[in-house]
Amino acid sequence: MIRLFSRAGVLGVVAGAAVLAMTVPASAHVTLQPSTASAGSYATLSFKVPTEEDNASTTGIDVQFPVDTPLASVSVQPKAGWTYKVAKAAPAKPLSTDDGQVSEVVTRITWTAQGSQGIKPGEFDTFTVSAGPLPDKAGQLTFKTLQTYSNGDVVRWVDVAQPGAGEPEKPAPSLTVTAAGAAAGSSTGAHDSVSTQNAAETSQPDGSDGTARWLGIVGVVLGALGLLAGAFALVTSRRRA
Repeated sequence: MIRLFSRAGVLGVVAGAAVLAMTVPASAHVTLQPSTASAGSYATLSFKVPTEEDNASTTGIDVQFPVDTPLASVSVQPKAGWTYKVAKAAPAKPLSTDDGQVSEVVTRITWTAQGSQGIKPGEFDTFTVSAGPLPDKAGQLTFKTLQTYSNGDVVRWVDVAQPGAGEPEKPAPSLTVTAAGAAAGSSTGAHDSVSTQNAAETSQPDGSDGTARWLGIVGVVLGALGLLAGAFALVTSRRRA
């Protein structure tokens, strides 16, 4: 019985630690918010960028826009302490809008920190654009992103998730385009303010991260209780002897 309690305690501690170790990297991905938007709509998209390294700051963000499903209109929200450059090219296929033919589309936006500015270790920031109209059919838009650090490191968030497979190691930020009207609460107009959304992001952690962390904490607590139970049983048996 004593051995059983001890083994249960050790297994609980190991399981809890493993869950916590798995949740920390997941929260550090470069992500796109909102994650869904309605087909045919204009959306305000924010790239949420955390700094993972302990001894370097994020000084550059390079976002590549999808070329197979180009977006006719993209505008950038200015950001204090950062400059940006927009690259454009002719679309592979003719692109028509209510305003006529589109001869150039945005293919890349690069943000660069000015001077000593940047995203310091343990901090995150957001980079916002207004884009649309989104494709008129449901699907997935992928925005491959390169994150540059002050020490020269470059993290490539370019892996595309495959159906039926787990999350890749360096997933690219993506936007799920849903049928028109299905994601009305997730998309916004071209000129909507993003202050409310950013405030909510700052004050509330992602639901999935919070749940996973609590599961890890529960595992550690259960493991500790198991160890205490084993120790109590051992002490009691010795006293009786």
